[in-house]
Amino acid sequence: MAWVKVPAENHPLFKAALPKDPRVSTLNMFGGVAAMVHGNIFGGLFGRAAIVKLSPEDQTAALALDGAEPFDPMGNGRVMTNTVFLPETIMDEPGELRDWLRKAFEYIATLPPKQKKPTKAKSAAKATPAPKAKPAAKTKPAAKKPAAKARAKSKSKSKSSKRASR
Repeated sequence: MAWVKVPAENHPLFKAALPKDPRVSTLNMFGGVAAMVHGNIFGGLFGRAAIVKLSPEDQTAALALDGAEPFDPMGNGRVMTNTVFLPETIMDEPGELRDWLRKAFEYIATLPPKQKKPTKAKSAAKATPAPKAKPAAKTKPAAKKPAAKARAKSKSKSKSSKRASR
């Protein structure tokens, strides 16, 4: 299924067809609108039509519509579970769109609420422990020569330099 920009005129049609329930929320998604209940998406706009997540029985009925197909957003054979891409003509039938969105809402409302995932920054901090501070590098002190040996060497050098100058 090739990506097609959602026509702006479909946004108000979709929103008007949503169930009048306080649990319904919407969000803008990929140039369209998605509808959710308890954090789970139950319908949305895609291309020039709508998608709905339906029960197995309702999926069979929806797929019987001329032009409906399992929803494969990338067109690579990976179909989204329980999701039907309704025919484009659905946008011209507000009552029918309302019925499919109501069925999708009722089905998805039975699912448990979606648990919020931790943000990447928080999950990365939890997954990766902070690196431990490395102990200061141990350095060996410079080898010190005993003072007596150092004086003896400097005396011998001065004696040899005096001999060489003679």
